[in-house]
Amino acid sequence: MIGQNVLYNSKLNPNKISETKLDSVDLSFSNVREYERTKHVHRLHPYLGKFIPQLVDVFLKKYFKKGDAILDPFMGSGTTLVEANVLGMHSVGVEISHFNCLIADIKTKKYNVPLVEKEIKDILAKTKEFSKTLSKNPVKKVYNSNSKYLDTWLSDRALQEILFYRDNIKNYQNQDLLKIILSRATRSARLITHYDLARPTKPVREPYYCIKHKRICQPTNEAFKFIDRYSIDTINRIKEFDKLRTNAHIKIVQDDSREVDFSKIAGYKGGKFDGIFTSPPYVGLIDYHDQHRYAYELFGFDDNGFKEIGPANKGKSRQAKEDYKKGITDVFKNVNKYLKKGAKIFVVVNDRDNLYPDIAKDCGYLIEKIYHRPVLMRTERDSTKFSESIYYFRKE
Repeated sequence: MIGQNVLYNSKLNPNKISETKLDSVDLSFSNVREYERTKHVHRLHPYLGKFIPQLVDVFLKKYFKKGDAILDPFMGSGTTLVEANVLGMHSVGVEISHFNCLIADIKTKKYNVPLVEKEIKDILAKTKEFSKTLSKNPVKKVYNSNSKYLDTWLSDRALQEILFYRDNIKNYQNQDLLKIILSRATRSARLITHYDLARPTKPVREPYYCIKHKRICQPTNEAFKFIDRYSIDTINRIKEFDKLRTNAHIKIVQDDSREVDFSKIAGYKGGKFDGIFTSPPYVGLIDYHDQHRYAYELFGFDDNGFKEIGPANKGKSRQAKEDYKKGITDVFKNVNKYLKKGAKIFVVVNDRDNLYPDIAKDCGYLIEKIYHRPVLMRTERDSTKFSESIYYFRKE
């Protein structure tokens, strides 16, 4: 277990380790229901590997105050930025993935809510009418995808509905938001089993026994039902967050955190951050660009997967771990110049290889405390025990 591994490092004081609680809060959050874990904009688009908002909330409330500036150099889908804003804290997120930045942007953007609702419902109505024309078999092919991936992973009808929607996005102001609705629907409409949306390995074109529904299920043949469902869901979630958000500023930067120069970022005012709350990638666990391959194919986003630190395709060899450690160290060394003296740094990571004490030393951080939490509510349906450490570092 992670907590045990940490104890083996003689440089650490065992009294600095709290197994599962921050004050009286159980960090497993086992009592938090699923709809609370995915509240408001946090569920506008699935993202494998994100931490739950309650974890961010409890640490920001404990260690920071309203008006503080928080940096997340591994922004992912923007969880830290959303929670910081609700608490009145300013935030900046840095992320190399174009699509991740898009997700974070549509989560955190201040909208003209009536216009959002009008546009979502308008394109939905048009897509519904188009879908009706596809009810006959064989499906009339109106659009070409020019993508082997989309042609392989989607039924003919689903693909036509998706491409119709995509073709009409240009007619609206809230184009990025509509792209996220369509991406979410495309993910669900793929020819995959209902219980394996996160890591499917091949298309499913025949009936199969579904362990989620405990019956024989059919492969998905349409996309409109998902477009319909996620359109209404998006409107409701945008409205909910709009009531909670504050005027604290949010800045999203698409860049490599090993190289980002905030002095050249438009809108950056030159101040320094009070701290960091982040969750770096884990060694050899997830290919972050590949998990959203459907979106990259659908919208033609630039693929920066070759810049990922510790991707699954590099494995977990000794060399992979050394490369990972160097990559993470380079990030923190680069952002150190933008941190206040004594800044508080929180890093959520599955550190089964005990790499972070050395990373902290190389970056000039003091280890104040190490929290430990079992991850009990996982997206993927397997029995693997999974846990995380929350390292609390302080900049010397």
